[in-house]
Amino acid sequence: MSRILIVMSAADTWERTDGTTYPTGYWAEELAAPFETFVAAGHAVEFASPGGVRQPLDRHSADPAVAGPDCGHHVRVAEAALREFGAPLRLADVDPDRYDAVLLPGGHGPLVDLHEDPDLGALLARADADGRIVAAVCHGPAGLLSATGPDGHWLFAGRRMAAFTDEEEQLFGTAEGAPWLLATRLRERGAAHESGPAYQAFTVVDGNLVTGQNPASSAPMAEQVVVGMRARG
Repeated sequence: MSRILIVMSAADTWERTDGTTYPTGYWAEELAAPFETFVAAGHAVEFASPGGVRQPLDRHSADPAVAGPDCGHHVRVAEAALREFGAPLRLADVDPDRYDAVLLPGGHGPLVDLHEDPDLGALLARADADGRIVAAVCHGPAGLLSATGPDGHWLFAGRRMAAFTDEEEQLFGTAEGAPWLLATRLRERGAAHESGPAYQAFTVVDGNLVTGQNPASSAPMAEQVVVGMRARG
């Protein structure tokens, strides 16, 4: 049985350029759909975050008008998974050798903390160097920005990846006032960012890097993770 680590943000607010704060948390589908996929494939799932903080649910992801008719199921699955696991592991204490894959789900939290978390950066650098699966969905790819070498070079520069697009951020109503936009930042750092239609499932596989564009991409992205793990034995 393989073990997969889901690294969550610890942020519950996102500070805007006008000084206001936007409440955030984990996006239910982005946690629940991969969790169900991984467990169904026979893998064990563990959770970690900066400081071992249990991030709250982003309430937008529990609103059918925003997150679709299946959001109630996703909320129940996510809350049950987190409750059963207990307090998340402290990211600083995580042994990367225990895991066959690392997944970064979204919500806006990764834009607050994971994008510059040194413990996450070290974990991702080790996993990528070993050829283990590194996966991220929606705003989760912000966490990939934490992986830099001693010279400041971004370790994922030049890699193909998907992420929540600037267009989707605008449609969601959170682009104006955002300190920075994820897709733009990824391109600025050297990513080969690819995208599909807004809010439609779209995934990119580049070797051991598996990424999804938005919440709808969560399950397809997770399925690609399972395929990749199977191919690597």
